[in-house]
Amino acid sequence: MRWTVRRAVPADSSDVSRINVRSWRQAYPGMMPDSFLRGLREEAKEPGWARWLAQPEPGAVFVAVDETGRIGAYCAVAQARDDVDRLPGTRVGELVALYADPDVWGTGAGHALSQAATDFLAAQGFEHAVLWVLRSNLSGRRFYERHGWSDDGLLLDLEIAGERIPKIRYSRSLVPA
Repeated sequence: MRWTVRRAVPADSSDVSRINVRSWRQAYPGMMPDSFLRGLREEAKEPGWARWLAQPEPGAVFVAVDETGRIGAYCAVAQARDDVDRLPGTRVGELVALYADPDVWGTGAGHALSQAATDFLAAQGFEHAVLWVLRSNLSGRRFYERHGWSDDGLLLDLEIAGERIPKIRYSRSLVPA
């Protein structure tokens, strides 16, 4: 399957919301509370994604589109949002999200978006990038490691539905070697 990556537009918010909910429900059972996953609703997520899709640079959302025009995956990037992710004297970007519809897992959509995300952040002048992944999400961690990211040892808790869920930071240089 061939994927084309393009900048998302506000009209893509329903597809991004659909992928977000479907991927979380498929990827996170046993890692997040079942009641939380069952309660996810595409229509509830759509307004937030519409805002993300309209944000100015250096933030951006990209989508991977197949030959039929169907969106199969998305990623979101921005300037590092949290103080813990900033490095003195270095511009730090963040891969905020990267999710694919479970129907297209393993087809290269995530790979295409990962490359687009790091290329975009580097073109925006970021020298370093971070992302956060659930510590128990071994398939996600392996994906990022295959794409040049490294566990840098920082661990924090994410609170979802009253449960503390450990997340781990991955990072990478965006400066060519």
